[in-house]
Amino acid sequence: MSEQKTPYDLPDVSGLSLGILGGTGDQGKGLARRFAMAGHQVIIGSRNAERARQAAEELGLSVRGAENAVAAAEPDVVIVAVPWEGHRATLESLRAELAGKIVVDCVNPLGFDKRGAFALQVEEGSAAEQAAAVLPDSRVVAAFHHVSAKLLLDPEVAEMELDVLVLGDDREATDTVQALAGRIGGMRGIYGGRLRNARQVEAFTANLISINRRYKAHAGLRVTDV
Repeated sequence: MSEQKTPYDLPDVSGLSLGILGGTGDQGKGLARRFAMAGHQVIIGSRNAERARQAAEELGLSVRGAENAVAAAEPDVVIVAVPWEGHRATLESLRAELAGKIVVDCVNPLGFDKRGAFALQVEEGSAAEQAAAVLPDSRVVAAFHHVSAKLLLDPEVAEMELDVLVLGDDREATDTVQALAGRIGGMRGIYGGRLRNARQVEAFTANLISINRRYKAHAGLRVTDV
């Protein structure tokens, strides 16, 4: 009889390759950098393949640049880090390439005005739920919402020192993404609930932006007693 699995038993994901849609933006590029530093093969995707190649060359390491369709089709796991305005259209255009894959959505639907950042209403409830609706044949997980792009890209920052909330309805997929988060130095992946609870995780980014502006910081989250 096999020993019962605990929440701390996570798979070995060291051999997984990653694609990052929207990888020329700071968050996508920062995640690409950290995963490449951890030894993963990474493809940065962009609507413009040349922009993707330039971003990959800037990072060096084991990062390649290609158009979004290649970054969606080739890797094992795909991270969505595109601007909210292009979220639905990008995913709709890549439905076939993303079928059967774990798709990690880290998009925060936010607006900005003179009072600062605020969460936008999303018809499906959240960006992650929109992704799941658009990609019925993919295994959508929500994660990496509260990770500072500036710290990801900073060569002086050796470890990230934060927890990543991972949400989804597929236990194997969320375990995989938690383990991937743990590949980045200082970071942990913590299960945060079903995908329907992604809305408050995405929205909380507005609070973090307010914290960071007030304290001139790059705050993240730590979960206690876990």
